[in-house]
Amino acid sequence: MMAAMPAWIDTHVHLDEFIHHGGAAHANAERERAAQAGVAHCVLPAVERANFDAVRELAHRHGDSYALGIHPLFTRNAGDDDLQALADELAQRADDPRLVAIGEIGLDYFDKTLDDARQQRLWREQLRLARTHDLPVIVHSRRSVDQVLKGLRELPVRGGIAHAFNGSEQQARMLIDLGFKLGFGGAATFERAHQIRRLAASLPLDALVLETDAPDIPPHWLYVTAAEREAGAPPARNSPAELPRIGAVIAELRGMPADELAAACRANACAALPRLGALLA
Repeated sequence: MMAAMPAWIDTHVHLDEFIHHGGAAHANAERERAAQAGVAHCVLPAVERANFDAVRELAHRHGDSYALGIHPLFTRNAGDDDLQALADELAQRADDPRLVAIGEIGLDYFDKTLDDARQQRLWREQLRLARTHDLPVIVHSRRSVDQVLKGLRELPVRGGIAHAFNGSEQQARMLIDLGFKLGFGGAATFERAHQIRRLAASLPLDALVLETDAPDIPPHWLYVTAAEREAGAPPARNSPAELPRIGAVIAELRGMPADELAAACRANACAALPRLGALLA
């Protein structure tokens, strides 16, 4: 008898971005391709007020789940009206079982053009909304893990996922102690990503979840170099369909079968996002 295909969970995919690249049909086709590859469920985080409706509608269309929030890179033009819109949407969708988190929220200190006070304010106000609605958070922490940890200690929430984790082992364990799972994806497929690969291999299995961040953070087999782009090659776009192959790389790093990693990370995702567990039960 043929073994069953592992049921992979992509805890972070911006499926609505595929609409911008090729229309709704393209987004639907990418989700179907992922399903055929064994991706049983995707979590679709919002990044700004303008895409709240899109992530919700896509999640309902495909039997997936979604999160609502304002990404730090979108804080340039976000203000009190956006926070109020988020609060209103969270209240309106409070009984929607497919709304599983507040996200993608956080801090970004890689982009030096961002106003620190503004992004800090939106980060903390969104943590307060997470506390009000008793929802976990999906956190962006690019070069900002210590500041993210500071906010989470001062405004504790019910855990969640540290998306695309790229901090130290000490920071990883601090996040784990605060009830967070750590997201690993395409970056772990690059041999030169020594720190990410070491953490993906050595952190406790119950701390890991898998993600693609599609169409961003492509794995090494999709990566397009600067020279290739200058020669006319289109930029690389990741896909949720790549998750099983990414998972296989991480399983190899850990020295375990891919189906066991898929099952463990599915359980971890459900622990991080309790409403997801109820959906998949």
